[in-house]
This record gives sequence, structure tokens and C-alpha cells, in this order.
Amino acid sequence: MAAYQHLYLLQYSLLALALALTALQITVAVEFTVNNTAGNSPGGLRFEKDIGVKYTKQLMSNTTNFIWNMLEETNANDRKKVEEVSIVIDVYKGAEAICYGDTINVSAVYLEGYQGDVKWEFTSLIHHEMTHVWQWNGAGQAPIGLVEGIADYTILKANYYPPGFAKPGMGERWDQGYDFTARFLEYCDGLRPGFVAALNKKMKDSFSVDFFVELLGKPVDELWREYKEKFGGGVAEAAEKLSLNMGRRRAAEKLSLNLGRSREYRDRYLSPFSA
Repeated sequence: MAAYQHLYLLQYSLLALALALTALQITVAVEFTVNNTAGNSPGGLRFEKDIGVKYTKQLMSNTTNFIWNMLEETNANDRKKVEEVSIVIDVYKGAEAICYGDTINVSAVYLEGYQGDVKWEFTSLIHHEMTHVWQWNGAGQAPIGLVEGIADYTILKANYYPPGFAKPGMGERWDQGYDFTARFLEYCDGLRPGFVAALNKKMKDSFSVDFFVELLGKPVDELWREYKEKFGGGVAEAAEKLSLNMGRRRAAEKLSLNLGRSREYRDRYLSPFSA
């Protein structure tokens, strides 16, 4: 009996050790690196002063875990094989950030000129960009608007979305992208909890609009129509709030393009499958 108990304890201990090692492996499996090549430029100095390398590395780790949980990718077999993710602070004009594969470039020019809490804005930015690192994109077949919409869905779920973020019901198309599509995905997730995670899983190797039928039982255009009907388009309310918060002229500028994106954030996601 004693020998049996010893064997049981040994097996239990080995199992506990294996679980502990697995957890440790998940923690250290991805290396996060940060390189401020902007140096002594105004944006580079602001990064060092208000954000810093230490905070950025911890943010990358925390955001990765958040995205894994959101997309239900806690099992390593469910997610991309990424060993290292790099953030580079560089001096360039244009998009606030550019993500290609496992590298994220952040514009020091943008950081320099940002008016407000730059650390909060940077945190929001990294939530969006880190989603591009981990999400599936249908092997390059998914609409870029959907890819960007899932990335903005992350900042919505993480509560790092700016005041000008699209209100429910805004937008012209389900795949218009960014906050417009994020709000539509939020609606879909309300119909079926875990929808975004399930959709992402289906997008591992390909993409089809039939995924919406398979997951929600309706074509995406029908879902979009019902979404718009539920929220009355959301445009009038959003325009009124933007007018109050930003002034009528500024609000008109915000709503001028495709009913407007209601935020200034722009990034450039470059799919590894792009030509």
C-alpha cells in the first residue's frame, strides 16, 4: 500500500511539474524587444520620458496575454508560431504605426506631435498593433477592413478606445474597417458570445463570407442590415456628440469621408501574403 501511495505521489508530482513547466514555457516562449532608433529626436526623447522601454516590454507581454484570451488562443497549437515580437521607435512621417509580421514600427514623429496623454495613446496603439501580430487573416484572403476591425475590437474590449471611437450603428459597410467594423463585431459577439474568437479560428487558412452563416446562421449582409436597423445608423447621435465635443467644423471634417472615421488613428497593416 505504501509503495502504491509513493508511486501515486510521484506521478502527481511529475504531473504538477509538467504543468508548471508548461506555464513557464508559455510565459517565456515569446521574446519582446524594443529599440528606440529615434534616439535624441523630439519623438525619441518623449518616448523615453513618458513611455520607456521597460513599460513597453511589459505592455507587449500583457497585451499578448489579453489577445490570446480574447481570441481563445491559450493553447499554443491554436496560435501563430511567433518566437519574438519587436517594436521599433523610428523617425518617419505617415502612419502612426506599421506592422509587418512580428515587427511593429511606431512613428516618433507621431509621438512628438500627439496632444494629450501620450502613454495612454501608445498603450491603445500597441493593443491594436499586437492584434495584427497574433490574429489570423485567412492567408491574406480576408478583407483588410475586417482585419483592421478585429484589431480595433481589441482596444474596444480592453477599454482603450478614444472618445471619438465609432458609436454602435455607424458606418456604411460591415467591412469598412477599424472602429466601424469593431462595433459590428461587438454586435455579432452579442448574438453569439465568443463569435470573434470563432471567426478568427476559421480565418487561419482561408476566408469566406460564409463563415458568418456558419457561425450565426445568417449572411453577413443580412446581419449588417439588422445591426443598422437596431441602432438607427448611429450617425445622427455621433454627429451631435462630435459637434459638442469638438466643434461643428471639426465634427464635419471627421464625418466627411465615408461618413467619416470618428478617430484620427491610422496604421498600415502589411500582410505577409501581400504582393
